[in-house]
Amino acid sequence: MHSSTPNVAAANDCPRCRTESYLTLFQGSDRLYRTTERKFNVVECSRCGMIRIDPMPPPEELTAFYPQSYWWETDKSATGRLADLYRQFVISDHVRFVVKALHEAGPEPVLDLGCGGGSFLQALRKRGAAVVGADFSQRAAEICWSRLGIPAACATLPFPPFRDGSFSVVTLFHVLEHLPDPMAALESVWYLLAPGGRLVVQVPNAACWQLLILGERWSGLDVPRHLINFRVEDIEELLESCGFEVLRRKFFSLRDNPAGLATSLCPGLEPVSRKVRGVKESSAGALLKNLLYLGLTTAAVPLTLLEAAGSAGSTIMIEARRRGEA
Repeated sequence: MHSSTPNVAAANDCPRCRTESYLTLFQGSDRLYRTTERKFNVVECSRCGMIRIDPMPPPEELTAFYPQSYWWETDKSATGRLADLYRQFVISDHVRFVVKALHEAGPEPVLDLGCGGGSFLQALRKRGAAVVGADFSQRAAEICWSRLGIPAACATLPFPPFRDGSFSVVTLFHVLEHLPDPMAALESVWYLLAPGGRLVVQVPNAACWQLLILGERWSGLDVPRHLINFRVEDIEELLESCGFEVLRRKFFSLRDNPAGLATSLCPGLEPVSRKVRGVKESSAGALLKNLLYLGLTTAAVPLTLLEAAGSAGSTIMIEARRRGEA
């Protein structure tokens, strides 16, 4: 049974079992964007094992941890155009995953919550899908609309500004880990789906080999922006408790898994963070760093495919539908 008002958890409760007691695993800091020098506790719930940061920063503090251009944004330089071609290539498996879901869903548009600058929606539109975006950043929504012509709204969960039953597919790529109460978010998304619609969710996998080996250096933790770190049992139980049933899952993302390992090992080479942090570098120096990062990412492909084959990839992508719907 669903109520129209989302269930909002207490600030320090475990989002999975509502328990407050935990074990501290380690401390982490903002290794990628360096928005703060503060250290944050990464903890494991003593009852269910879900990993999160504690205490969770309040909303007014969280905004300071997100750079203005937190998402991928194409520039017009030769390097920028090549990077955009690369991104369109690696995002293709996200597109294929969603297109397969679309074949089973209705004719309504696809809504991408957390759309950033709209590169995924642009690729999906090329496959003939009607698309709509939404992002917490007004600038991201404006870029999506003005540069790509894709309708986009500035919105936050759990109160999206859309009518119930408006979408055949709703996608949440790397969104739930940023939210203090993912249950409230999923309950609100439940209403957005048309009958027979599909939900596609992707989150970092806190049961991956990379976390076991690298610990606090694993980029999937992304302290302090990732408030919660899900294992597959965490995210599937959460989906089921919000009225969904899981149809399929995938542990490899060509866009995220190899690049995530490269970023874990050498965060200073990551191209977007260098741009956001305003790193001063010559054109030749930037090109060299980008080539080194690309080489490291390419070398990471077989390793990340291996861990994904063991259902321990560094991301989890899930397709689900509302329980009881064919």
